[in-house]
Parts: sequence; structure tokens; C-alpha cells
Amino acid sequence: MDIIQYMSSMNALFMGYILGSIPFGLILARLGGMGDIRNIGSGNIGATNVLRTGNKGLALLTLLLDGGKGAAAIILMANYSDDTTAYLPLLAGFGAFLGHLFPIWLNFQGGKGVATYLGILFALSWQIAVATCLTWALAAAVWRMSSLAALVACALAPVFGYFIGGYNVMLLCLAMSVLVYARHAENIKRIISGDEPKIGNKK
Repeated sequence: MDIIQYMSSMNALFMGYILGSIPFGLILARLGGMGDIRNIGSGNIGATNVLRTGNKGLALLTLLLDGGKGAAAIILMANYSDDTTAYLPLLAGFGAFLGHLFPIWLNFQGGKGVATYLGILFALSWQIAVATCLTWALAAAVWRMSSLAALVACALAPVFGYFIGGYNVMLLCLAMSVLVYARHAENIKRIISGDEPKIGNKK
């Protein structure tokens, strides 16, 4: 890799990171008069925790915006490449994912990344995104746990990525899935112990 390619790669990663680090959940909760979302529920800035405030509209908007920033990073950088699966858009998408998980504005304490992951998949390939969503829906119907459904979907996303998008897409999905599992460490402990809340049940 020459210096121009290196600088282009770093620019793509940085652009994606800055875009991904916008904490929409935190911003929307404050605009909605609910204060700091980090002091509510799990303390997470994602859509699931916004939903715990009881405002379904803001939760949905947070979901769309968190997914949208991942998709936007891919699409914006695709203008400089032949297609969305070229290495610059993939780097930008990964940067957005890292930005959501570790935003510089919040001392690197961000969300769990599922919505941003899904937005990236939609920008890369609607087929991969739909297959991942269907996996989540099936797992959620069987086990009635949103977190477990997300973990199952993220486990299979690299497989869908490989057969539909190719090797590079599979690598991106694998890297994001590993980070999603790391961010869901507490959920995994509760799933194993049987303490993880089920869909439709209050804690």
C-alpha cells in the first residue's frame, strides 16, 4: 500500500468514525425532555434504552438514525469507489461502527452497535440485511429475547456476507460481530443464568 492509498484509508476510517460517533439517542432523549439517557435503564445510548423511557417514537427515530449513520458512511465513501463493497466504503462503514461503540464525545462509552451494523448491511446489500433481519425475527419468535436474537443474527451475518457479498464483506461482518458480542457481555451472562428479560416483559 502506497502513501496515497494509506491516507485514503485513514480518511475513510476517520470520516466514518466521526459520523458514527454522533450520539443520536442521547441527543433525542434530551430534546424530548427526558434528560440524560445514560441515567435511565441500562445507561446505554441506543434505541432499546430510549424505548425504556416509554417514548416509542423517539426510540424508533433513534433506531433509524443510528442505522442511517452507518449506511451514510458507506454511501458517501462509495462516491470515491466503483461500488459499495470496495475497501474504502468498507473502511468507512467500520469506522462508523467504531464511532457508535466508542464515541470520542462520550469518553468512548457508546452503544452496542446492532442498529448501526444493520444500517451498514443495508447500504452494502439489501439481501444480506434482509437475511439478517429475518434471522433476528425468527430467533426473537423462538426465544423471545431481543439480545439473544441480535447475537444469533450477528453470528450468521458473516456467513450471509460471504455468500452474498464476498470475502471482504464477510471480514467486515466478522469484525463487527466480534465487537457486538463483546459489548453484549453482560447480556450473555444474563442469558446463561436465565435472568435476561424477555420481549414484552418488564424488568
